[in-house]
Amino acid sequence: MKISIKVNGVSHSHDIEPRISLAQYLREELQLTGTHIGCDTSGCGSCTILIDGDAVKSCTVLAVQADGCEVTTIEGMANGSGMHPIQEAFKEHHGLQCGFCTPGMVMTAAEIIKANPNPTEAEIRDGLKGNFCRCTGYHNIVKSIQHAAEQIQS
Repeated sequence: MKISIKVNGVSHSHDIEPRISLAQYLREELQLTGTHIGCDTSGCGSCTILIDGDAVKSCTVLAVQADGCEVTTIEGMANGSGMHPIQEAFKEHHGLQCGFCTPGMVMTAAEIIKANPNPTEAEIRDGLKGNFCRCTGYHNIVKSIQHAAEQIQS
């Protein structure tokens, strides 16, 4: 099937197998390997991206379902040569350890902050419930998101 999709502001058009997941399409066809595949069942959230501004686990979305949509991956979060405030906050507040879950956490954080520009710790923790980190106790991830929300507001 032929799909047309805008990824990180760039239009793409490809003939693809109808059964390929969006995560596979991003990684294999577009070489955007920041979208990690951790479980292939939507349980871990490592593959989270934004489709038309909403956080979605790309391992369980077919690429053909994103036809005509605008997709943002972790690679598209940066502002030119600088990091997005969420990425900067994760760096500054040690919201990552091994980094495998980080792209999905950052993309989920973007949706959390979009829905509520001043989220509480409880609201952040609730928003992250679909993302699994094997390394941290989530404390620094929550601190990172709180700081990012403050930075985005100012």
